[in-house]
Amino acid sequence: MTQENVFFVTGIGTGVGKTIVSAILVEALKADYWKPIQAGRDPDTDAATVKKLISNKNSVIHPSVYELETPASPHQAARIEKVDIALEKIVAQVPQISRTLIVEGAGGIQVPINEDIFITDLIAVLHAKVILVSRNYLGSLNHSLLTADFCKNRQISVAGWVFVGYDSTYENDLVRWTGYPKLASVPDVDDPGNLFVKALADSLSESIKETLC
Repeated sequence: MTQENVFFVTGIGTGVGKTIVSAILVEALKADYWKPIQAGRDPDTDAATVKKLISNKNSVIHPSVYELETPASPHQAARIEKVDIALEKIVAQVPQISRTLIVEGAGGIQVPINEDIFITDLIAVLHAKVILVSRNYLGSLNHSLLTADFCKNRQISVAGWVFVGYDSTYENDLVRWTGYPKLASVPDVDDPGNLFVKALADSLSESIKETLC
């Protein structure tokens, strides 16, 4: 598996829409989905949510390596549940596929996985390109710009932004300031279903494929 077909979806924080964005990307690209570390259920795992949201029969939802009950950062959830999260175990279970793989992270880009390893370390060993998810809320410009600067300082390959919620000024400013392109804008809805995901995926598939593939 090469960097060209592995994309890591991360956000500027928690609850910004990574799972719905992942589902849209999976549907648009007919890609596979993998969430290596699941911490908490709300009420389902993110993998179960993506499975319900996609319509195509080609995409495979690969099982998580770690499923933790505690809704917290992976390192904290693992500490509470007395689980040792090992990067080597995750790497050993990377899906070996020829098509595109969408990997969903946990929280933001620098969330700790264990006492010494962070999400950025997982991105590095997967040789993945990052897709940044940003939602417009009070303080999100700062969070978005800090995330982008962090990626640049760490020389992390970023494919672009997916914005949740339509706000052209917000989106255009972030694209201009960071130099990262906009991949898509996704409406902010309370209860998206598979029809919503398919409609968005169908309308965005050509532009997403042109940018990512």
